[in-house]
Amino acid sequence: MSAPDGSPVGAERSIGQLFASATTELSALVHDEIALAKAQLKQDVKRGALSGGAFSVAGAVLVFSLPMLNFALAYGIRTWSDWNLAICFLLSFAANVLVAVVLVLIGVVFAKKAQKGKGAQKVAASMKETAGVLQNAKPHPRPELPQERVPEALEAVARSSS
Repeated sequence: MSAPDGSPVGAERSIGQLFASATTELSALVHDEIALAKAQLKQDVKRGALSGGAFSVAGAVLVFSLPMLNFALAYGIRTWSDWNLAICFLLSFAANVLVAVVLVLIGVVFAKKAQKGKGAQKVAASMKETAGVLQNAKPHPRPELPQERVPEALEAVARSSS
């Protein structure tokens, strides 16, 4: 098994390797957060589009079908009953309004789902939380080196930074 930078687990890694590994992982985390924000935003836009489409269809049904459907339905009701023609026209109009109301309710349901999504806000809050954790992170305390090992440690740091 190996670490993300390819070195074996348990092997001593230099500060440069640790920093490179942390930078790589942080970059991957930021990319993943951005991809998540895009996916959630895409889903919210899709819901909003469905809501707008339902409202548009409701308006089109109400505007374009009223004259034709009112005449057909009114004369159909008149044929099946002996009611006055005016009452038959009112009943046909009420049926068209009922269809439009059902379509508006469908649009409202999708609009509420799109509004509840708030995917981008969730991702932004998550990214702020991650940044807050990283700002407050402190390095682990290191044991004091004996005085005779200090030059050896300085050489190791110099090699890792070059």
